[in-house]
Amino acid sequence: MKTERIVSRWLLVLCSITVLATSARAQGIRLPPHERVVLKNGMTVLLLEKKGVPIVSFSAIVKAGTTADPAGKEGVADLTSGLLRKGSKTRTAQQFAAEVDFTGGSFDAGADVDFTTISGEFLTKDLARGLELFSDAILHPTFPKEETDKALAQQRDGIKAEKDDAGSVLNLYFSGYLYGDHPYGRPESGDEVSLQSVGRDDIVKFYESYYTPGNTILAIAGEFDTAELKKKVEDLFGAWPAKPSAVPKLSAAAAVTGRKLLLIDKPDSTQTYFEIGGVGTPVGDPDRFTLRVVNTIFGGRFTSRLNEALRVESGLTYGANSVFLSHKASGSFLIASFTRNETTGKAIDLALEVLDKLVKTGVTDGELKSAKSYIKGQFPPQMETSGQLARRIAGNEFYGIDDNDVNELEARVDAVTPEMAKAAIQRHYPNENLVFVLIGKASEIGSAVKKYAAKQDARKISDPGFWPPKPEIKK
Repeated sequence: MKTERIVSRWLLVLCSITVLATSARAQGIRLPPHERVVLKNGMTVLLLEKKGVPIVSFSAIVKAGTTADPAGKEGVADLTSGLLRKGSKTRTAQQFAAEVDFTGGSFDAGADVDFTTISGEFLTKDLARGLELFSDAILHPTFPKEETDKALAQQRDGIKAEKDDAGSVLNLYFSGYLYGDHPYGRPESGDEVSLQSVGRDDIVKFYESYYTPGNTILAIAGEFDTAELKKKVEDLFGAWPAKPSAVPKLSAAAAVTGRKLLLIDKPDSTQTYFEIGGVGTPVGDPDRFTLRVVNTIFGGRFTSRLNEALRVESGLTYGANSVFLSHKASGSFLIASFTRNETTGKAIDLALEVLDKLVKTGVTDGELKSAKSYIKGQFPPQMETSGQLARRIAGNEFYGIDDNDVNELEARVDAVTPEMAKAAIQRHYPNENLVFVLIGKASEIGSAVKKYAAKQDARKISDPGFWPPKPEIKK
């Protein structure tokens, strides 16, 4: 028995390596053909058959994420997903873990802002067993009180521990301060305040409200027979009772007007961690390919303008980057870095100078050519494994994006001109309307950051919660 488990684990590892090694033989970047089936109960199933590697990957999306958390009970969606494997009508948490471990497979689940993802991976020889385990977790969780209490305690302790590492919580403060009352500002795992009011009944209610077949997408990719697997899926999931599910509908977040700054005091900090940005783009924005090229130049790779200025040329930090985080209704744009307390003002000044230059002068032909090559070189490894493919087609189905986002990526990236880049920069890169969020030693950096925004707020990192920010200073 023990030998079989070890062999299974190594087969998973070796198969993954084989996939990576054969990627160079792929002919272009294209999503393999896949079949879409809607079961009678409304559940959407996507089947992508990929021969050659004996692995099957599952990626299920439940169309409710942290934005569906009840107000004041942030963290419910994440806790619900984490407890799926902690006991079903036929298995205890220990039995479920032992059976997954026996196959050498994997199971994971977590809530993002727009949706909840449940994933699993098993060798093809264990497909029937793996699919039964996967379906059992989704269809028959019991949320035992003991496991629920344990998960809540671990979540609360984890949040307190994370605050010792400023970099790991910086974006939680940034999102809360940027979005305000919009659901995108909620902390995904909850906080010390919200988790105090969450109980098992909230988790059961969330599951019963949103975990429904019509609210679920299941993508399966790997080596299998499509006709056989379709029947197995119908047998396991087809009896899941259909019922209405009120998926939360979100409006776009309001754009930032002017500048505002939140300083979180961490008295023992020798460094300042900062994020600067504003409301960004939704998934599917018409400028998404142009922004991908531009942001590669600005802050999306090691040789970007931001990293060259803040790390390579000035030595103010070990790293600086920028990113567009896109969600269904809107998203965020941010610049992120860290520096010593005494160089906080210099680093932020330099980041703003690089941003201002981008807005005023755009990008060069040479930079465009380099960024396009970089993107086309980096993208294929993201489309190689069965797990990557399952996640991709599930996400595309959720967001209503067709396969051409992948199939035509190279052509759309190549089509970006300096004029297109300039227009997209003007639309999406703010240099006047900005949110600043800093974690650092307020007594040493407070005076240096006053110049960045007329409206300033402050709180201590020891204050419970991330959102909404506690206003203490207003100018």
